[in-house]
Amino acid sequence: MIEYTEGEFKLMKAKGDDLYKSLEDVYCPYFKEKVAFNAEGLEHISFRNRGKYRSEADQFMRFKYLHLVPEILKISRTVQGIRKIKKFEQVRMHNRTETVLKEVTYYQFIAVLGTVRIMVVVKQIENMQKYFFSIIPFWKMNREMNSRVIHEGNPEED
Repeated sequence: MIEYTEGEFKLMKAKGDDLYKSLEDVYCPYFKEKVAFNAEGLEHISFRNRGKYRSEADQFMRFKYLHLVPEILKISRTVQGIRKIKKFEQVRMHNRTETVLKEVTYYQFIAVLGTVRIMVVVKQIENMQKYFFSIIPFWKMNREMNSRVIHEGNPEED
């Protein structure tokens, strides 16, 4: 695990926020369309779910490698995982926000850039625009099964 000071964390988070807010939609060859960067993706880097902060170490790693996300999406021609679920989502309808049951699809792209392993998750709510949802910059080994644990299996929280 990377060691850092509180000041380095605050600086990394500030730089990551600025970078994220400057990102424009990126064309992804796999989808043959653009992937958006909206507020939900930035929120997911800091929170596991609404109101539940990620640890500082988790946030630090995600912000540290955030600059690689557009590059990964630009070169991704294959997807490594697709997960479809039905869940309640907040969507804007008729000039108000409503919580409705929708089909949600998560697309997982895994890349190795240099010595860094990264998974980028793109989310799509039914037929709406696809958008960046999460970055998982490393994974650990399950010693008992001698296999890689990329995430806990819940893209909404990973």
